Amino acid sequence: MQSDVRFPCADGFSMPGVLTTPTIEQSGPRPGLLLIYEALGMNDEMVRVARDLSDEGWTVLIPDLFARGSKPLCIARTLRTMLTGEGVALDDLEAARGWLAGLPEVDDGRIGVVGFCMGGGFALLLAMTGRYQASAPFYGQVPKRMPTSCPVVGSYGAKDLTLRGAPATLERNLDRLGVPHDVKTYPEVGHSFFTRPHGRVLEMVGPYTPFRLGYDEPSAKDAHERMVAFFRQHLDAVPADGLS
Repeated sequence: MQSDVRFPCADGFSMPGVLTTPTIEQSGPRPGLLLIYEALGMNDEMVRVARDLSDEGWTVLIPDLFARGSKPLCIARTLRTMLTGEGVALDDLEAARGWLAGLPEVDDGRIGVVGFCMGGGFALLLAMTGRYQASAPFYGQVPKRMPTSCPVVGSYGAKDLTLRGAPATLERNLDRLGVPHDVKTYPEVGHSFFTRPHGRVLEMVGPYTPFRLGYDEPSAKDAHERMVAFFRQHLDAVPADGLS
């Protein structure tokens, strides 16, 4: 079941979002997922991904980070926060996590984060906060240094010229930390291989940009299955009272 919601941010702003709740029966609270969209913002593909994840048994919240006024300005501010690690978007994401964790059907000790493109960068920033039990970045920017991290399942496209070396950097960081991880680079795809193009123009020109944009069903299916298996291990398998 999918519904429009609002939650309070630290400065009092009421942020909209989309909440997707599983329809399957389950005894006791279930894990929750924070889904952070790509730079195109809230669209049908992000909502579809939330439904697919909810079908696996998780409650999913997509906060609408671009709702704070003019969309171009919101995009610029949010991207700057993703690149610098400082800004109101991180406060908004923490407010979203707290609201999700406070739902009666969600286990506040089992929260994961999934992000795409811009959201993939945020998924790795949040992985370092100690407030998440698993992170799934899709073709997101990788911090040069990661002093700590939760378990990570990352998915990248080898043909994406904008993120050359990023998967290897991520793997080195996680190897050094001794953190459980599954980082895979798909050789025949580029950026945004997991989601279908947003509009005919982007579908036509995307493959010719440095991003090599383009949906690829086999790679998307494999990445989804890897992510689900990883979350089964690092969210579902954790006892409900095993984390603070």
